[in-house]
Amino acid sequence: MQDAATQVTPDPDATPAPTAGPTGVSETRGWLERLWSNIADRGRAYADVPGPGLPPLERARRLTKAMLSERGEASGAAVARELQESLAALGPEDRLAFFRFLAEGFTPDGGKLRRAAEAWLATPSAESAARLADAAEPPRQELLRRMNMAPGGTAALVRMREELGGPARQDPVLKLLDADLRHLFASWFNRGFLELRRIDWQTPAAVLEKLIRYEAVHEIQGWEDLRRRLEADRRCFAFFHPALPGEPLIFVEVALVRGMAEAVQPLLQRDQAPASAREADTAIFYSISNCQEGLRGISFGNFLIKQVVEELKAELPQLTRFATLSPVPGFRRWLERQLASPPEGGLFRPEEAAAFGGTDPVEGFKAVTAGAWWEDEPRREALRAPLLRLAATYLTRPNSGTGGIDPVARFHLGNGARLERINWLGNTANRGMRESYGVMVNYLYDPDAIEANHEAFVHSGQVVRSAAVDGLLSLPRVTPAAPSRSALARLLGGEEKPAPKPN
Repeated sequence: MQDAATQVTPDPDATPAPTAGPTGVSETRGWLERLWSNIADRGRAYADVPGPGLPPLERARRLTKAMLSERGEASGAAVARELQESLAALGPEDRLAFFRFLAEGFTPDGGKLRRAAEAWLATPSAESAARLADAAEPPRQELLRRMNMAPGGTAALVRMREELGGPARQDPVLKLLDADLRHLFASWFNRGFLELRRIDWQTPAAVLEKLIRYEAVHEIQGWEDLRRRLEADRRCFAFFHPALPGEPLIFVEVALVRGMAEAVQPLLQRDQAPASAREADTAIFYSISNCQEGLRGISFGNFLIKQVVEELKAELPQLTRFATLSPVPGFRRWLERQLASPPEGGLFRPEEAAAFGGTDPVEGFKAVTAGAWWEDEPRREALRAPLLRLAATYLTRPNSGTGGIDPVARFHLGNGARLERINWLGNTANRGMRESYGVMVNYLYDPDAIEANHEAFVHSGQVVRSAAVDGLLSLPRVTPAAPSRSALARLLGGEEKPAPKPN
């Protein structure tokens, strides 16, 4: 990004001109790739590289050992490049065998580690602690650092961890390699190395294609849909890293609107003319997508949202609210567990159970929620109060509650947002209904309260919330009159049956 002192402020209502520009990768590939490639070229003459006649897996193993024994920078880069090319030629089974070779063959020296531990126990000091830490680090981590010296090495290691994902969950040995990669990535991808860029219609086509591919919350339906999401009343920002040219790490989509958006479908309408960004008073973050599976567990989103808030405040000073319109992906699973084993006293209030009809509230709820219930007004209205109340209950449970806190809630509350509003039928797409009965949430980012909210959440698990959410938790208990037989029949979509005639 340009320095703030020289940056030209864009017209917030200007629609960027489209571009079919080339990939744009050649520019961003730039100095880092060329540097390591040139070093590896020069180091080839000095490197101990096994011949190509060996079986592929055996050659990869020998290259690995050779790389760890190399002391020269150029020769090390040359061996790292040979190893990378060798790994690319391995089949799936050989690659898995190579991962196990890395995990099992490069562990700490037991004798050295024992002596360092005994020295620290005998004389606890900063020096003995440093020697203990050095002895405890597996040579595998230094090996991974040297693999990173190859041109494109960072991208190759990110792909390696992505490939490790499934097997590492089942294999304790591979978990060690996964943990080493995560440890290194936490340093290599820290906030100081990340670059925030605004994505618009002038962004190279290769990057725009990746937005379509990586969107994980609200699927982008092709180029026209993407174009609408980049119009004058929309913003999109992404983090990039110099070692992964042209590859977004995470991106956020923002709608500039008046008032707090309560449903996502209006924000995604493609036939809607863009509004004026100057008239907006609220920035709604409606989609945040992580792009690199190999970087799972490395936190970018907290920095992203806070920096985008500052960018938007600088560009559009009239914005007074910054909030999300977020899914609640764990709500339905949690509620289904509650239905299977209702808490003492029952799950539904008397007036809610009466609205479902029947004698068993759980079975009544299941009957009312069968099929496209949200398209039927009586069923929709019968479900509104209980589902909003239960969603509020789910989102405000202690962190240690059964099943854990909702992952999206944990992310935003941990970032210092406030649970502002729970929206009825905020997402009626298939995914929204499947995950949360259509419920969506606004988390409010108040710049003056973010730090206090964050501290309250991380230290005591307190969910800072609005009075409106508290109101859902304490809805008045009014016992209604029992519904008529005809009302129940309409509610459940059946026909009214005449009462039996007396004998």
